[in-house]
Amino acid sequence: MVLQPSERHNRDRSHGRLGPWCSPTGSPAPLSCETGCGEGSWILVCRLLVPTQVSLLSMEEDIDTRKINNSFLRDHSYATEADIISTVEFNHTGELLATGDKGGRVVIFQREQESKNQVHRRGEYNVYSTFQSHEPEFDYLKSLEIEEKINKIRWLPQQNAAYFLLSTNDKTVKLWKVSERDKRPEGYNLKDEEGRLRDPATITTLRVPVLRPMDLMVEATPRRVFANAHTYHINSISVNSDYETYMSADDLRINLWNFEITNQSFNIVDIKPANMEELTEVITAAEFHPHHCNTFVYSSSKGTIRLCDMRASALCDRHTKFFEEPEDPSNRSFFSEIISSISDVKFSHSGRYIMTRDYLTVKVWDLNMENRPIETYQVHDYLRSKLCSLYENDCIFDKFECVWNGSDSVIMTGSYNNFFRMFDRNTKRDVTLEASRENSKPRAILKPRKVCVGGKRRKDEISVDSLDFSKKILHTAWHPSENIIAVAATNNLYIFQDKVN
Repeated sequence: MVLQPSERHNRDRSHGRLGPWCSPTGSPAPLSCETGCGEGSWILVCRLLVPTQVSLLSMEEDIDTRKINNSFLRDHSYATEADIISTVEFNHTGELLATGDKGGRVVIFQREQESKNQVHRRGEYNVYSTFQSHEPEFDYLKSLEIEEKINKIRWLPQQNAAYFLLSTNDKTVKLWKVSERDKRPEGYNLKDEEGRLRDPATITTLRVPVLRPMDLMVEATPRRVFANAHTYHINSISVNSDYETYMSADDLRINLWNFEITNQSFNIVDIKPANMEELTEVITAAEFHPHHCNTFVYSSSKGTIRLCDMRASALCDRHTKFFEEPEDPSNRSFFSEIISSISDVKFSHSGRYIMTRDYLTVKVWDLNMENRPIETYQVHDYLRSKLCSLYENDCIFDKFECVWNGSDSVIMTGSYNNFFRMFDRNTKRDVTLEASRENSKPRAILKPRKVCVGGKRRKDEISVDSLDFSKKILHTAWHPSENIIAVAATNNLYIFQDKVN
């Protein structure tokens, strides 16, 4: 059962993108404190809402958007469909955190600098800049609405004082420059102080313009627009390690772009069959290798991963390596093909491993072993008995993401009821945590949560029948070098920090 790209998109429009390891007693075991992710060691740094009103502020207004505090954002609990966060991404230093939402906005948060008087505030993030990245469009040739929703954000390594990031909706990728300005030029010869042109006859002296201090202003300007290259909906963008090229992937094709060329791209993967009725799978995610600029992987709706080498062929339809786990016939069901579809694929920071997320599990693959994953973690195996109802309410098509920590020793992914899961690869222990408003007091310590499948329920457990499937953690991010995580829950952005940090 494979949905056509257009059909899959219609089912996913309102739902985002297409059992735990236990100790001998049967209860989820806590993470080892040696990893810095021990049970009860995560504390809430801050909870932020997508600041809808900030985007309405004029650049001329005397308001410093960086100083909008968490209490201001927390008071605005009203959220629309456009406010739902659709992607989260730290930059390479972790000092900035960008979110994109369904309304086409990009909001950038900056980490609070540590001070002697407020050492505990190190780790808090405040609004740094916000801008409208994409607008809704209409393709008149195909009678197709193009949503403004931000599907992915990817940062470029910082080369100077400015920051650069890529953002994409279903059809168009944009390169944005985010820069600061705290000085303005004054004393022009041909213009007055208000910027109006002066009469040349009145100019009798020559003045040298000077720079005057001004209130800090953060500007976001589009530097490149990469459009008209995708027939289907873009699900992934990935910056190459050469920092000269990047790729964008849709349901059936992957294109390679040069940052300096916007009017053409090179097609490196094309799995579209001559007859669309013969379509059996679609591309779900793609990513470049972190160190080798010639290598990339992409996943499919059939639960397979293909590793491609651009040195072997210009068109990488023939993969170099093919990763697939043989299916257990005893577990075969009507939903097998749907739940085996991979929603996210990520290289480890070392480049040795690949992590994939399907509906029920997270798997870690060694690049040197293609026949099966070396690690499999059950995210919410207790939902296996509820696949029928999850299919009826379309939740089975939810696209969960997964992330590594900075040392590749812990992985994190989301679940329902605003739960998110962490798995320690060294100790094989895991923990379930919750991002909720009820425990959103700053510096509050997170308590591990447990799900009860049947029988008697303990006081600290929650029944699987009472899980809220409208609350889901689809998008998460991990600081590149520290134990700081960002979790997106609807229009709320939760930032947690390891207590020992």
